[in-house]
Amino acid sequence: MQTLVEYFETIPSSHRSLILIGGLSFFWILENKFSLFRFKYKKWKHAFPNLFFTATTIIINFFLAFMLLNVSDWVVAKQFGLLNWIPESPIWINIFFGILFLDLVGAYLPHWLEHKIKPLWMIHLVHHSDHHVDTTTANRHHPFESLIRFIFTLFGVFLIGANIGIVMLYQSLSLISTQFNHANIKLPKKVDLFLSYLFVSPDMHKTHHHYRLPYTDSNFGNIFSIWDRLFRTYRTFNREKLVYGVDVFFDKEANGKIGHLLKQPFQPYSKPTLTPRK
Repeated sequence: MQTLVEYFETIPSSHRSLILIGGLSFFWILENKFSLFRFKYKKWKHAFPNLFFTATTIIINFFLAFMLLNVSDWVVAKQFGLLNWIPESPIWINIFFGILFLDLVGAYLPHWLEHKIKPLWMIHLVHHSDHHVDTTTANRHHPFESLIRFIFTLFGVFLIGANIGIVMLYQSLSLISTQFNHANIKLPKKVDLFLSYLFVSPDMHKTHHHYRLPYTDSNFGNIFSIWDRLFRTYRTFNREKLVYGVDVFFDKEANGKIGHLLKQPFQPYSKPTLTPRK
């Protein structure tokens, strides 16, 4: 475990790129074999805006990475944060709780806030406007959202007191997890349900991409599903009846145009409609 942390403390950029490209390629291939939906679309054309926003996220994280390193070095040097305040424990416990709470502060919390605060929702809408959710949708985030997520991750590192090895390990697992749970794949229902008791499974997260409330405002987790279960934001939906997108943004042409998506946060406020109870 110590070797694993030491590796991620100095992980080369080429290796991080390999994780990103390798994950996308792996799930892209699986989508062709085990699709949940047989989308009638040109897959590469659909992927283009999503890969553009993946690139903007990489650029933002690259230029701000020094902040992540400085904060991590500071909390370790000052023995500040949750992991440094608990009694000395085996390295695997630090890794587990570090990843667990970074997932809460760096992923679940900002995601929940993006659905509750109007300006943040208009930024996050770029992600929800995809009508053909697949593995490339995972990093379809407006540059403003990438910045917001980075700030929360920074805050999480400060509160938790995680060293840079645990932070880099968390970010790598977060990347693979989001590629997995966005991928257009169909696991056996019992396997998907079993996974969802601890991790965010494909069926669980795709419920979040259903176009109507209350499903849009549910299942905010990224790696672990326990936060949704703990905070009662967990919901299930019949995966065969999913409709992706949001009911206030059903222009399928516009959601593939990068220029339009970049201007999305400045459009009039919109919120999905609540599905009537039956």
